[in-house]
Amino acid sequence: MNLIHYSQQKNLRWLVDSVLAPHIDAYVAYFESGSYPPNSIRRHLACITHLARWMKRRHLVISNINEDTIAEFLDDHLPHCDCLAPVVQVRQDLHAACIHLLRVLRNSGAIPIPVLANDPVDEELRNFDAYMHDAQGLSAKTRQNRLQIVHRFLFARFGKCNIDISLLQPSDVRKFIAEQLAQRGTVSNASRLSSALRAYFRYRTTRGNHLYALTSVISSPAHWSLASLPQSLSADETDRLLKSFSPNLPSFRRGYAMVRCAFDLGLRSSEIAKLALTDIDWINGSITIRHNKSNREDILPLPTTTGQAIMDYLRYERSPTTNAEVFVRLVAPHDIPISPNAVRKVISNAYHRIGITHSRTHALRHTMARRLLEHGSSLKEVADVLRHRSLNTSLIYAKIDSRSLIAVALPWPGSAA
Repeated sequence: MNLIHYSQQKNLRWLVDSVLAPHIDAYVAYFESGSYPPNSIRRHLACITHLARWMKRRHLVISNINEDTIAEFLDDHLPHCDCLAPVVQVRQDLHAACIHLLRVLRNSGAIPIPVLANDPVDEELRNFDAYMHDAQGLSAKTRQNRLQIVHRFLFARFGKCNIDISLLQPSDVRKFIAEQLAQRGTVSNASRLSSALRAYFRYRTTRGNHLYALTSVISSPAHWSLASLPQSLSADETDRLLKSFSPNLPSFRRGYAMVRCAFDLGLRSSEIAKLALTDIDWINGSITIRHNKSNREDILPLPTTTGQAIMDYLRYERSPTTNAEVFVRLVAPHDIPISPNAVRKVISNAYHRIGITHSRTHALRHTMARRLLEHGSSLKEVADVLRHRSLNTSLIYAKIDSRSLIAVALPWPGSAA
């Protein structure tokens, strides 16, 4: 057991004398395979050393370890811990180390994988999700948003009992919507609620249920089409945003490349996060967008500035990983893909550095549309570049097309013109 590189002798003694001893090599190998730095591995070992001490005092064996055991360790023991120093007592670190330990023990077969109960609500949601995916071809994000709302609705009405759609009453729908809007009474939330519930009731209609009485009580919130102006960045703000990725920032090349993807190509945060190395055709100078809202593939020309930014990140900054995506995590494990939220956070932090108070990552997409219009592109061309299915989606940009609006503006009554 070669742990001297990671742990001090005093801590190592508690591990080699504990019931965790046979599994420590696998635990270390798990982190090494994820390219965790040595200091991080030492920290995790120190955390499970504390767990090992507690298990020895409680006379627990490996088969006793599960989520309930970890919860007892963190909730009951940690607040009143009287273990002799040195022990880690930071709950967040201990929780992370213990979760990794459970994963290692289950991967090796030392403890069983928990069997999830067949919850009626979960079963209903799986069927609804399959319908949205197979029959409607909806994206994972859209399906996830609807499933979250429908889960709250069904659980509020049926709990863990069997689902009987015939028992649903219009009052159940009204009550649920009212409770949800009381927590967050925004127009966007009201739209999400009505859309998700209607979609679910339509699905149940395909299964033979007659739910007109339920759908009729769902009112759509007032939302005037094209009422707002798309928020975009000025030329000065764009220039300052791109220059804000200075070398003193962690992984500044990654952040700069992400912003260029949004600004030059109009990519959404989810599309940037899922962009794969194989999606870039360096020879022909093109990029394929596979994971978009419409579940189709789109091929776009790769601008030189964007390609150079991605190339610099890949050559000088990207961590060694088996991850197929272009952009990877800053910290181990690098093999786990980043989420769209990671992209949004990079852009949001850049906004704040230059004094922009909002965090709307879509503003870069709007900025690209405005630039195209200012340089003479038509709305049809904007729609093609932004990959809108319908031209109506791009009509909002007509309100910021100053060049065309000036041409059609009528003289003010009584003016010299």
